[in-house]
Amino acid sequence: MEQLAEMYVTLLPVILAGVFNMVWCKIRVCDFLKKPVDFGRNFPDGRRIFGDNKTFKGFIGMIISGAIFSVAWGLISYGNETLTACNYFYRNYDNSFLYNLLTGALSGFAYALFELPNSFLKRRLGITPGKNDIRGIKRVLFVFLDQADSVFGCVLVVCIFFPLPVWYYFVYVLVGAVTHIIFNMLLYFCHLRKNMF
Repeated sequence: MEQLAEMYVTLLPVILAGVFNMVWCKIRVCDFLKKPVDFGRNFPDGRRIFGDNKTFKGFIGMIISGAIFSVAWGLISYGNETLTACNYFYRNYDNSFLYNLLTGALSGFAYALFELPNSFLKRRLGITPGKNDIRGIKRVLFVFLDQADSVFGCVLVVCIFFPLPVWYYFVYVLVGAVTHIIFNMLLYFCHLRKNMF
């Protein structure tokens, strides 16, 4: 139970950044950044590389919001021995503004970057962007992958600053994926997501 608390305390800023980024991508601000990261180009198979849903607005939004929420969480945690002890980012390094800015920006970058291979794979299989219009075992696989892809990146950032055993890395990803599923359900019911999965 203690390890579960440590996982959430460590990744809470990037979880909140992910929720905020959903809102950020919906509001009509800085829409000039709403350009696809693949520049609308196709892969040699004739299909888009990533699709229209992976935009510079979302990518930049994740980096900036990751940094902001990490700095804010650092300020909240400062002087709180319990929160500091539970945060893997503070095991080997001090809770400072620049350090939180760095880990937050890297977590946001990893979150956005690690979503791209999944989008690439889905375009190769002809899955409609933003939907899971497939059935059977492939649907189950992609529902999990949709929730776990960004977590793989975020936990990798944690490992850079506080190395974790390989088995623990995958448990962390599993817990993160389940958390992502719950948040997506909440976002769907709040009309911030078009599809639950």
